Amino acid sequence: MNRRSFIRQTAAAGAAMAIPGWASAGNEAEHLVILHTNDVHSRLDPFPMDGGRNQGMGGVAARAAIIESIRRQHQQVLLLDAGDIFQGTPYFNMYKGEPEIKAMTAMGYDACTMGNHDFDAGLENFANQLQHARFPVIICNYNFSGTPMEHLHAPYKTFRKGKLKIGVLGVGIELKGLVPDNLYGNTVYQDPVVRANETAHVLKHQEKCDLIICLSHLGYQYREANKVSDKILAAETENIDLIIGGHTHTFMREPEVIRNKKGDNVVVNQVGWGGLVLGRLDYTFSGVNKKNFFGSRAIAIEKKTTT
Repeated sequence: MNRRSFIRQTAAAGAAMAIPGWASAGNEAEHLVILHTNDVHSRLDPFPMDGGRNQGMGGVAARAAIIESIRRQHQQVLLLDAGDIFQGTPYFNMYKGEPEIKAMTAMGYDACTMGNHDFDAGLENFANQLQHARFPVIICNYNFSGTPMEHLHAPYKTFRKGKLKIGVLGVGIELKGLVPDNLYGNTVYQDPVVRANETAHVLKHQEKCDLIICLSHLGYQYREANKVSDKILAAETENIDLIIGGHTHTFMREPEVIRNKKGDNVVVNQVGWGGLVLGRLDYTFSGVNKKNFFGSRAIAIEKKTTT
């Protein structure tokens, strides 16, 4: 979907944040709201009022206000990012990621994964900027042994949200040919499908998670049949319930549902780039722990957005 029509439609959707029918769907402890971003690319300020198509949109202040409003309405909220936090404005050129990480900490992000542009000032720089983070970096298919990130990431993390246990894992894109060798150093890329399946199996059968989320910077889809994407990952997995994607800057009007190897539904979503949109996904859980993807919103980030 093109960015112009997406923003036009999501601007209206963002004004009505309550999910229709929720009042009869169950109690608050069984309702999980997942908020997500991807490919923000150092866009801390709104786009300038220069006559461009994005003028006045985005910015961390407007996003933070929306997030806070949703948290006031709902007890169980998870806030996630699918990578490419860095690169794209003078903030990164000057400060190498410090204000971006501090802004995410201030907004209360629960976790993120890494995108290829998060290597743009080198792996040591990314590791150094994590001193400002109060959230984990989650990625399971990069082997960081012998690098500055060796002890600063995790393959997965679990979160308690009321009665629910949520498992989050992360996967990153092939770096060779995309990122200069000297910037990622000794990082070893591993097959994201294999590692995602292995990690999701742990989350499902050992950690006993109620919902399993994959933060992916693989990209939504490609013309090349052999290039792994979120759509391929979804079809080849067994225990992942939700893939929150990035990299291809895809503005999805609504999530896509793909059947996995067991015939179960995997929800795939991505919200473009530049912090123009905040994704929202709602799940409910019955008394027998049956999860239900209940609804979604793509919230255009602008000063007049209400919740």
